[in-house]
Amino acid sequence: MEKIIETIVGIFSASVIRYFILAGIPFALFYLFMPVKLGKFKIQQKLATKKDFIREVWHSMQSTLVFSIIAAGLVFTPLHQYTRIYTHINDFPMWYMGVALVLSLIIHDTYFYWMHRLLHHKKLFKLTHLVHHKSTNPSPWTSYSFHILEAITEGLVLVPIVILLPMHPLTILLFTVTGFIINVYGHLGYEIMPKWFRFTWTFEILNTSVHHNLHHSKFKGNYGLYFRIWDRLMGTEHPDYVKEYDRLQDQRFN
Repeated sequence: MEKIIETIVGIFSASVIRYFILAGIPFALFYLFMPVKLGKFKIQQKLATKKDFIREVWHSMQSTLVFSIIAAGLVFTPLHQYTRIYTHINDFPMWYMGVALVLSLIIHDTYFYWMHRLLHHKKLFKLTHLVHHKSTNPSPWTSYSFHILEAITEGLVLVPIVILLPMHPLTILLFTVTGFIINVYGHLGYEIMPKWFRFTWTFEILNTSVHHNLHHSKFKGNYGLYFRIWDRLMGTEHPDYVKEYDRLQDQRFN
């Protein structure tokens, strides 16, 4: 028991450092050092408050602890035997780690879309998801700002991933870091996609900061995490998304 507690503390400490680096650097750049110069990139013109940021960091720390407990339980306890986690890096070709990473993100996006829609049910929203939606104008700190029950639900995505896919602990780490970076971008409050992105096939598939920002400001639609696919298939993409994206790009580049 002492060893698993030490493991949780280690994972939690590393995750906290990661949170403050990967969310803190863009926050400092966009909100502290260059807010005027980057004003054309801002999606909503209203500003969040210091109180909002403190609330978001507090809830993010709780979520990080929950995620650490789940990860430690799956990798470092007897639960490991029920997963497909492998510890010898040569058990699979190195290129497979990249494949597993992409597949894990696809599984996560599917899991998140349906979980997210469920949390918007009126009987669950006030109980859990309202904490996240207090950030109507999100910032990088919002990325892990969840009610503890939602954090548990969010973190449990790792269970189907490690049951379905052979995953090395390094791939799990890459999955969590990649997912968090994309999450920070989605909550950035600024759109940073280059001009050419709008005219590529990837625009039809990938989410943007505008896409998720609309979800926070409108409280409806745009439930996907990484991709637009489920929202488009299920008719839940906000009807103003493309128009809002184009408006902001015109603001940036004209």
